Amino acid sequence: MNDVEFILTELKSMSEPAYLEKMAHFGIDIAKAFGIRVPDIRTLAKQVGKNQALSLELWKTEIHEARLLATFIGDYKQVDEAQINAWTKDFNSWDICDQACANLFVKTPYFMPKVLEFSQAEAVFVKRTGFVLMAVAAVHLKKEPDETFLSFLPIIEREAYDSRNFVKKAINWALRQIGKRNAFLHPYAIQTAHNILSQNNKKANWIALDALRELEGQKVSEKLKL
Repeated sequence: MNDVEFILTELKSMSEPAYLEKMAHFGIDIAKAFGIRVPDIRTLAKQVGKNQALSLELWKTEIHEARLLATFIGDYKQVDEAQINAWTKDFNSWDICDQACANLFVKTPYFMPKVLEFSQAEAVFVKRTGFVLMAVAAVHLKKEPDETFLSFLPIIEREAYDSRNFVKKAINWALRQIGKRNAFLHPYAIQTAHNILSQNNKKANWIALDALRELEGQKVSEKLKL
């Protein structure tokens, strides 16, 4: 199962044309999509196994589901900075961005530099990548020191003015995940949300208010034993 054409044939056989409408409803670019549910792509990925060379070839097809599969079968140990830059420039859908960040980019040595670089980019999905990396790091990088996440909070506060849908949702996601990571970071995230509100920027308010609703809620309080 290491032939691109064979994989594309498999993907086509899994397609559900009616599912394309659902994808579009969730803001996914379906211009080059087959219409396949993510769990089905994950199942295929398990059958294929890790294959960095095939991952890179699948990415070149520009087909939505092939690129999702590429993020699942890629080997993060072989991902270099050039690949991160090239793929990020290619992002045209939030789901591919998020999967590439969670499955590959955040596990590389380039995670921190890319957060700092991408979080101040102009292009929507490049900028989203910076904040998605913050969010998935807060969830998955268990050994990352608290200081890393403290350093992200001023960036979140600074960029909260960006009201573009795919950017603001990623900024909000990053703030919430940092605040939920542990009891030490929790009050700092809440303070960041209040700092955003104090900017008196209506475009930034949603990020802060939505984060506060979760961070000050009972579920998070119980989880962190506050």
